[in-house]
This record gives sequence, structure tokens and C-alpha cells, in this order.
Amino acid sequence: MQFAAYNHRMFKPFALYIGTRYTNLKQRDHFISFISLVSMLGIALSITVLITVLSVMNGFSEEVRAKILSITPHLTVSNWNKVPLQDWQELRQTLLKRTEVLEAGPFIEGQGMLSTRAQATGILIRGILPDYAQALFPMQTHMLAGSVKALKANQFGAIIGLKLAQALNLEVGDTMTLVIPEVNVSIAGVAPRIKRLKVVGIFDVGYAFDSMYLFIHYQDASKLFKTQGGATGVQAQLRDPFQSPSLVRKMHSVLKHQYSVLDWTAMNQAYFSAVKMEKTMMFFILLLILAIAVFNLISTLVMVVTDKRADIAILRTLGASRGTIMQIFMTQGAIIGFIGTLLGVLFGVLLALNVTDLVNIIQQTFNVEFINQDIYLINFLPAKLLWRDVLLVASCGFGLSLLATIHPAWRASNIQPAEALRYEK
Repeated sequence: MQFAAYNHRMFKPFALYIGTRYTNLKQRDHFISFISLVSMLGIALSITVLITVLSVMNGFSEEVRAKILSITPHLTVSNWNKVPLQDWQELRQTLLKRTEVLEAGPFIEGQGMLSTRAQATGILIRGILPDYAQALFPMQTHMLAGSVKALKANQFGAIIGLKLAQALNLEVGDTMTLVIPEVNVSIAGVAPRIKRLKVVGIFDVGYAFDSMYLFIHYQDASKLFKTQGGATGVQAQLRDPFQSPSLVRKMHSVLKHQYSVLDWTAMNQAYFSAVKMEKTMMFFILLLILAIAVFNLISTLVMVVTDKRADIAILRTLGASRGTIMQIFMTQGAIIGFIGTLLGVLFGVLLALNVTDLVNIIQQTFNVEFINQDIYLINFLPAKLLWRDVLLVASCGFGLSLLATIHPAWRASNIQPAEALRYEK
């Protein structure tokens, strides 16, 4: 009763007051202050690293996705048996009736080998109609030389990527030889189909397309692959590319499953699945680093409990309950965890927002290259801060800190006053 009255008169949040006093880094026991500071900084550093890494992975995924979408149509409809579509105009109109679809057009796709005097390389050939090209293949924003409009029927002009042009030492106006892996049978014998193409444009997307694809006019592709005007499929560009999965389901219903309908996420499913798994695994790996910092908090609280045995015994003698003792040390751990989490979030957000510029400065200052475009598809370190990631990391950090306080606080509550005071000098 005496303790309760004293508590009520002086310190209503008694556990909070004592726990705050024990957390004071300016207390006389410098060793306890030091390990408390180390625990706090350990949590802060772990959260900073976790937020920064997740932001970099978000930025990397978004940059590559933007490059893919810059030249990949959002939706593709084709025959299951890969037979050329002769009624592609009707299918195009069906797609255009959807409010989600911005533009649609046919394409012809095939494979071949491109050769010059320098060397030869395998290539994917796409026949497109220039009138629909900007909507379906928005290369014009990535053109280094020439124009998509330069593709004319029956002139066999071609647009190639920068890496392919560099590999074959080609410029606009140069000619190259295209070999189609199908043969012509005549009186003279069997011979592969060969056609001379003229470079009318060079694009630079900064992705694998630069070395893989060659674009020619739709009618020229129809002659090369003998489709009689038919299309490999019809591709569509959506107003919102992230609506494509739902539109695929709707189109399957409309087309009665007569055609194969794929969206850009399905065509690049392996990549996006790998990125998602990598981000998930990286989160849990870095969460282990945070767990190590939290284990340090457990050690800190155990040492504080050992150091404050006499104080605990006196408080118990004055009438403090076991629950009050637990609250005192849980408060101390919560304060350390909260301050560490807050510092980690602040530093993590600042670093994530400036990591691109920071890495660029380091690369220029020390003349090193951290991001190789040939490997990572981009030549800079991107970052995109998502507040849901910040909230998740902060919740994990503070939640683990609270869990870490339970065992030391429980040990403190079980200290017997008589035993503690008997051995106190």
C-alpha cells in the first residue's frame, strides 16, 4: 500500500519512469550505457541496410520492366497451332472494342541469320506495319538514327538495335544479308532463301532487344516467310499495362479459347518470378542480420538485470509487483528498439533516396564500375522507395525488439528480494 501511494503521488507511469532512467546513456555505469548504445546502433544499421537494399531491388525491377515495356506489346493473340492468321483484321477489331486497348496491329515473326563481311549472327525478325508501330513498338523514342516511317513495302529496309549494329559494324544505309532457315526447291537444286536488306534505322533500348531483334515491313516479312498476307498474331497496347492479366481472362472468354492469348507478364514470367523470389529471399536474409542485432539487445537487458538486482529487490520490498518489474525492463528494451528503429528508418530513407547519386559519385571519384550494362541491363544503380516496405521493415524491427525484452524482463520479475539483498555488498 505504501508503494502504491508513493507511485500514485510521484510517478503515475512508474514502470515507464524507471525504465527510462535505466535507458539513460549518461548513467554512471558506462559499460551498460555503451552496450545499450551498441544495441541501438545495431538495430538502426540493420534497418538502414534492409530499407536501402529493398529500394534498390524495387528500382532495378522497375527500370528493367520499363525497358521491356518500351518495345514489348502488352497483349499477344495468335493461333494455337502457329498457323498464320488470315483474318487478323477481324481479330484486331475485336481487340479494339475493349476500352482497355489503345491500339492493335498484326505482326509476323520468324528467325534468320544476319551476315556481313564482319561476321554472322542469329536474329529474330519482326514484320510490322509502320502505322501501328509507335503504339505497339514505341521505338521512335529510342531511335538513334533513321525512323520507323522509313520502313516501306517492297523495299526490304530494316531497323536494328545498337548492339547488333556495333557487332556487325553497320550504319544507316549499309546493306546486310539475311538467310532464312527454309529452303527453295527448284531445277537448280535446293538452296536457302537469301535476301539483301538495307539498314534504315538504329534503336537503343538498352536491353537484350538491341542484339536480338530486326524489324522489317509487314509485307516484306510476308514474302520472306510465305504467309500469303497472314499474320503470326495480333498484338495490342493497353492504356494501363498492369490491366493485361485481367484482360487476358476476358479475351479467353470472348474468343472462346480459339486463340492463344498471352500478356507481357506471361511472356517474361521467368524473369519476374526470379526477381520476386530474389527480393523475398534477400528480405529474409537481411532480416537475419536484424535478428542478430536484436539478440544483442537481449544480452544488454540480461546484463542490466544482473546489474540492477539490488534495485529490483528494493522495489519488490516496497511493494512492486512482478508485473511492474517486467514492465520496467520491457520499457527499457522498447525504448532502445524504438530509437534504433526510428534512426534506421530515417537513415534508410535518406540513403535510399540518394543512393543513385552516391554510387555515381563513388564511380566517378575512384574510376570504378559497379553496374555493368552488359550484365545488369542498366548502367546505373536505381532505387525506388516504397513506403509499404519501410512500414514492414519498421514493424519487424520494433516487433522483434519487443519480443527480445520478454525473457530478460521475466527473469527480473522472478528475482527474490531476500536472495538478491543477501549477496549485495
